[in-house]
Amino acid sequence: MSRDDRKRAIGKVVSVAADKFVVEMHAGTDNFTVVGFDDVHYVARLGSFLMIPVQTEYVVAEVVGLRERDVGSSDRRDGDMDKASSAKFLDVVPVGMLPQKPGEKFRFGVSIFPSLYSDALYALDAELDRVFETDIPSEPAPKRGEHPPIPPEATRFRALAIGRSVIFEGYDVKVRIDDFFGGHTAVLGNTGSGKSCTVASVLQSLFDKPDEHHARGATFVVFDVNGEYARALTPLANGNGVGVSHVVLDGTAAQGRFRLPHWFLEQSEWELLLQASERTQVPILRMALGLSTLFSGGNAQELNGIKNHILATCLSQILRDDSGSPSKHDRMVGLLQRFNTPQISNPRIAQFIRINFGQMANPEGLTNYLLGGAQGGGFIIDGLKMPTYECLPFEFSALGEALDLAILYEEAHGNRQIRDYCSQMITRFKSLEERAEYAFLRHELQGGGVDPSVGVFLSQLLGLVQNGASWLKQNQVIIIDMNAVEDEVVELVASVLARMSFRLLRQADPRNRFPVHLLLEEAHRYIASTPSRYAVDASRVFERIAKEGRKYGLFLLVASQRPSELSKTVLSQCSNFVIHRIQNPDDLSHIRQMTPFISDAVLKRLPSLPKQHALVFGTSVNLPTTFKVRDADPLPASDDAKIRDLWFHEQGRVAQIRIVAAPAQNPGAGGIFD
Repeated sequence: MSRDDRKRAIGKVVSVAADKFVVEMHAGTDNFTVVGFDDVHYVARLGSFLMIPVQTEYVVAEVVGLRERDVGSSDRRDGDMDKASSAKFLDVVPVGMLPQKPGEKFRFGVSIFPSLYSDALYALDAELDRVFETDIPSEPAPKRGEHPPIPPEATRFRALAIGRSVIFEGYDVKVRIDDFFGGHTAVLGNTGSGKSCTVASVLQSLFDKPDEHHARGATFVVFDVNGEYARALTPLANGNGVGVSHVVLDGTAAQGRFRLPHWFLEQSEWELLLQASERTQVPILRMALGLSTLFSGGNAQELNGIKNHILATCLSQILRDDSGSPSKHDRMVGLLQRFNTPQISNPRIAQFIRINFGQMANPEGLTNYLLGGAQGGGFIIDGLKMPTYECLPFEFSALGEALDLAILYEEAHGNRQIRDYCSQMITRFKSLEERAEYAFLRHELQGGGVDPSVGVFLSQLLGLVQNGASWLKQNQVIIIDMNAVEDEVVELVASVLARMSFRLLRQADPRNRFPVHLLLEEAHRYIASTPSRYAVDASRVFERIAKEGRKYGLFLLVASQRPSELSKTVLSQCSNFVIHRIQNPDDLSHIRQMTPFISDAVLKRLPSLPKQHALVFGTSVNLPTTFKVRDADPLPASDDAKIRDLWFHEQGRVAQIRIVAAPAQNPGAGGIFD
């Protein structure tokens, strides 16, 4: 052992077991502190580390218990007070090995155990950096011939400081960039414990270092369900190629508000939104979605041909049934009043179906007209294939017409009860057509090729702007403020945007070269462990992203105050955790089940963590560490209410609240994302 190591020895190992050591501290270490040659070291704090030299390495051991004397001592008389000068013992558990040679890496597990009376040393900051593998927090930015060229002194992060250790005085706790942002992360904690400030602080730390090679390739899409991140993150736009976009979803179609054109929804999302039953309603909805684009300026000739085919099939079916001629006449007239074409309409058909003396005038002539014969016609198309849904623009109301036509076609094939079976789905569609909070979804066609496209929408969602044949980053942080809408709208929007992003990145070539992070605030509201009570269950797409997103570069940053209500699949796939105070036993138990590598000693710290303090563990830090989160500046809009200031004031002070009327509806105004 070197001379410097001897100077920082604080005690001797007096007991060695496979899972636990006991260290007796040297005499004179008052209050479990040591005045070293470089500083005062508080060596006996729970969670601190000791270094025990063995051959050319150190055994790294974590302090898990403190005692004044061995509990087995028998020389203590009842009633005696222990003196500060009596023997002090530390219970420590081994966690890994650190080579004494600088530059070599820490590794988990103990391969060589210390002998009795080996020295125990306090840890130096440089050794802590090596244990956490954050000893080189920055590195020179690579020179790739960019235009404009990179300044010679420019650096980029390898490790990001997220706060100060509460165990090691003045020591910055850092996470490795590649590991922290290269996997899914969960930020958990009770309300008011500081989750939003932690998320804001991490993003501010990522972008705010002035001499950095800025993280211009980052993409954070923030699902801000409480409307609190704009204040903290908007100032990140610094004029150095870092931009922030803030768009508000309030349910309306007003100018400048978030819009989501209804034809962006996939067939499965329509099925969930309208709660279509698999056996009867789904086939009708699929047919209607295929027809809807024909109703909205599609191939008019094709639509007319399909309408003629459906009407001709219905009229032929009426002719073949067993009812009397007057009944058949009335049903045909009612049908043609609802649906008709220039070729098949009431005036054209009237000559065949008028009633004379209780009988239809010319049923054979009608059959020939519909099937084709001497009088023309021929509208029934053998082997007709209905068009499929391709997410092309169509009027929202056109889907209602297409549903009626699809039901009519099914009735033409003898299913008289299909309209009753589909009545609930039709009612839900009419509700969507009328509800004010879904105005953002109902998009009127502009025509002339100017209707929003999926490509333009995704470029705005991911902060891109076109530059010739290429795309450049315009915004690194995109905040979607959903504070004004209810959970069912949040679920729908979050699910569709996540699905669209996932599909884009899955189809990207080359793969995994454009990482995207979805920040899910209050994630338990729309990624629940139980099936959603609303139509669209966002958990489905987020669970798939949790399982498969890493290989495509799509990552989740999940923030929640109720981990026990979160999807177990999503939480189990998180590789990093930042946990604030959690006191609910169910939540603590859930974390224990989902993260088997966390020890009971670590878990016991969570209920007593003060505000703005957290425990970080996972792949980005080698060992669980408690830290005080770096101050967010500015703070998110999640301040605690100052009850004394707001309650006790002079008479006549104006109440600090505004009550305004609902915004005017203007469905035709504005774009979709600006």
